[in-house]
Amino acid sequence: MTKGVHWVIAKLSQKFNIVSFRLFCYAKLACKLTKMTFLAIKKKNKNMIRALQQDDFKAVLELGEQVHGQGYMDMDELTAIYHKGIKNGINANFVAIENNELLGFRLTYAAGKWQQDQWCTVEQWGFDFIDVCYFKSNTIAEHGRGKGLGGQLLQASKQAVMAQGAKAGVSHLWQQSPNNAAVRYFTKAGGKLIKQHPQRWHQRHMGEDYICVLCGVDCHCVACEMLLIF
Repeated sequence: MTKGVHWVIAKLSQKFNIVSFRLFCYAKLACKLTKMTFLAIKKKNKNMIRALQQDDFKAVLELGEQVHGQGYMDMDELTAIYHKGIKNGINANFVAIENNELLGFRLTYAAGKWQQDQWCTVEQWGFDFIDVCYFKSNTIAEHGRGKGLGGQLLQASKQAVMAQGAKAGVSHLWQQSPNNAAVRYFTKAGGKLIKQHPQRWHQRHMGEDYICVLCGVDCHCVACEMLLIF
């Protein structure tokens, strides 16, 4: 071999080593980025929104009493609500879980599976009653607030009831909730105020076993009837 050929081979070998080194670095960087992405996703997903299951009932009842007051709901009522939320095989009830702890729940009646009452101003909805679902309860533990769980739970239920065939959803929001969070999050989601109902949760309507966390045995909290159009 001539000196020139050796020089060419040496240069090619040098370039090959440089390219190989660069490819190794790129692969290592890609692996690191993939790992970082996985950890970020894992961290993000530690707050899990999933459909309510019967195994969750005990924790739901306990959280309901912590947030709303003693006698808020019993096992029979929760069981009935759960079944009212299922239509066409789709469950519109959801829970928020973090590190195996229940931080919140959203209970929803499917359209056509609940009864109209005196606090439903149907003539102002713009929809037939049969086409409207009912967002019954959105409850978040005190240490779970400020994480956007209320909105996430609402969005999950909204998607479910839309799949069930609902055209809109109505709810009675607790105006005296901490920082009026209930009305604020529902308004942010697109909800429109229909009417305010003072004493909606008074004991003569809720039952004498109910003890409001704010008012005690004589509840005067205001329910804001709000409509969310899909």
